[in-house]
Amino acid sequence: MSKGVFSRRSLFALAPLVLAACATQQVGGGPQNATVNRVEAYFHTVNLQDAPFTQIWPNGASGSGLITYRPGYLDMRFTTPHEMELKASERSAVFTDAANGSVTHIGLGHSALGMLLSNPVRLSGPVMVSDVQQLRGLVQISLTRADNPSQGLITLRFRDEQGALSLYDVRILDAQRKLTQIRLD
Repeated sequence: MSKGVFSRRSLFALAPLVLAACATQQVGGGPQNATVNRVEAYFHTVNLQDAPFTQIWPNGASGSGLITYRPGYLDMRFTTPHEMELKASERSAVFTDAANGSVTHIGLGHSALGMLLSNPVRLSGPVMVSDVQQLRGLVQISLTRADNPSQGLITLRFRDEQGALSLYDVRILDAQRKLTQIRLD
């Protein structure tokens, strides 16, 4: 692995799934609640299987591969810049880097990624919705940890076509204010 491409911590800011208005108050009321409920329902039924993705790390380097995601499970298999894999379940993740043979185990209890690996995903309680934006054909929702919003922010962007949501972009702003973007191709 070449230095500077990305740090392991940046990799765990994936997913998955972040840079909307950094408001930290709970969203409430009417149409926004309906949108939050729609997004939560999406995560109860989503089953991405070997979907192509591109990731851009905080330093601008990029990688790509295939992603499999369903509630409680994530598998990101990078083919570029070299073979790497991130497998995550509800509480932990394992990152394997084929270039140098390293294996890293990470707890997800306080990470941004952990918010999207609950089964079922709930957008209340420990997860706080901090912003909801709706434009024609687009829904954007930002999430943070209710007990510690400074640990990071995830912004999810969905296409909204004929009432059906389709996730296409995940932005993760970590505790150090570094942005990682994952785009489903």
